[in-house]
Amino acid sequence: MITAERYHDISCGHRVVGHESKCRHLHGHNYRVHFAVVADRLDEVGRVVDFSVIKKTLCRYLEEQWDHKMLIWEKDPLLPALREIDLEGICVVPFNPTAENMAEYLLHTIAPPLLEPHHCTLHSCRIEETRKCSATVTL
Repeated sequence: MITAERYHDISCGHRVVGHESKCRHLHGHNYRVHFAVVADRLDEVGRVVDFSVIKKTLCRYLEEQWDHKMLIWEKDPLLPALREIDLEGICVVPFNPTAENMAEYLLHTIAPPLLEPHHCTLHSCRIEETRKCSATVTL
């Protein structure tokens, strides 16, 4: 299998509802998000996809939707209060924002419609929450 890989760095906050330790509090990370893209065949130039396609689709999504935002689960009891404080800085997501759930959402929900016109598929997404901690979801 041949993959084209690109990563993108963002800064955003979250809190993990139900966490048994300090991650239940509002806090943030400098995330590194790794995208590994595959295709059925190489294009006429010999690529899975041009790296700029990953940048213009998946990296742009991260920049526009998550970067410098607070990711808050739609079921988080703090959501109403946080919206009153900073409506524009809140990104409501349909999952508890763990690295695992973030990667799964990017892989299964966000990437397919963005990459389909380019005849490629996001095969895996790895999210580094810190230098020591990451989560990977693979098709």
